[in-house]
Amino acid sequence: EVTKRFEEVTALNRVSLDVVRGEFLSLLGASGCGKTTLLRIIGGFEDPTSGAVMICDRNVTHDPPYRRRTNMIFQHLALFPHLTVAGNISFGLEMKKRGREEIHEKVRAALALVRLKGFEDRQIDMLSGGQKQRVAIARALVNEPEVLLLDEPLGSLDLQLRLQMHEELKRIHRQTKATFIFVTHDQGEAIALSDRIAVMKDGQIVQLGAPKDIYERPRCRFVAEFVGHANFIAGAIESCDDNGDCRVVMNGRQFQGVASEKLVPGSPVLAVLRHEKIELQRPPAEPGMTATIMDVAYLGPTIRITVQLDDGLSLTVEKMSGLADNVSLKMGDCVGVTWSPNNLVVVPA
Repeated sequence: EVTKRFEEVTALNRVSLDVVRGEFLSLLGASGCGKTTLLRIIGGFEDPTSGAVMICDRNVTHDPPYRRRTNMIFQHLALFPHLTVAGNISFGLEMKKRGREEIHEKVRAALALVRLKGFEDRQIDMLSGGQKQRVAIARALVNEPEVLLLDEPLGSLDLQLRLQMHEELKRIHRQTKATFIFVTHDQGEAIALSDRIAVMKDGQIVQLGAPKDIYERPRCRFVAEFVGHANFIAGAIESCDDNGDCRVVMNGRQFQGVASEKLVPGSPVLAVLRHEKIELQRPPAEPGMTATIMDVAYLGPTIRITVQLDDGLSLTVEKMSGLADNVSLKMGDCVGVTWSPNNLVVVPA
């Protein structure tokens, strides 16, 4: 029930969230949705207007950051340029007045964990972007936090380096078994890294679940649009049972689908159909829906195909570019269009 207001702006609105010990949870959303504010409240850098923060059954709502078993990796890392790699990593331990031998041993273990053994005496400005990221992770983990908070730490890296850091973060998470709470606006990053994703909008969590559930079973249009790419087709519910199996009428045709919630017959809905879930057949099977290919765009690993059904509805389809059947598709071709009822997700309009 955490709420945070900044004068007239409500950044968080009664947010409740349970994070399981040892899991990798991502807070995903657009800029301004409240995800960084929530992270800072967990870490003690902001006080909530109301509500409570519990870590391991202990109320830490009004504890300063240094009294919580948390550590935060900021977006701009905040490494100390005047200290060496070892000096940055040992800083927190020195503030806690740990013994020299203990500090040395923990710094050595932290460097091994992030694969920077031998970098102890390097200056920070001598490191690459990825190496700086790993120093920041080591500095945070050397204090053995219950919860590691990561505020878009990979945002400044180029694509290839980010992909490498994804593997590093997953490996480090597996080895340490610490709880990671990761803030990102990149849906691909959240899907690749997370055990669960909390999708946020306007200071609230609109859907919480495993990456596959978030992607394949969005509960509203916002989640379907923000995570992945989809076609949205307006329609109306004809029937819906308690298991979510439904019949929906779109463009005068009846289709089977899966409802995100129990929907009342006659209610307006949107059918969500992921681009890659649509199958194209050539020649078209009879009977069935037929369409004309209006455009084919090569995207490297995939091709994006725009088709127009006989009733005028346009759909976007995405297929692997290397397969012979897909390579031969071209503008003007007549194709059959099909999809599995399990892949047609119906959400309230």
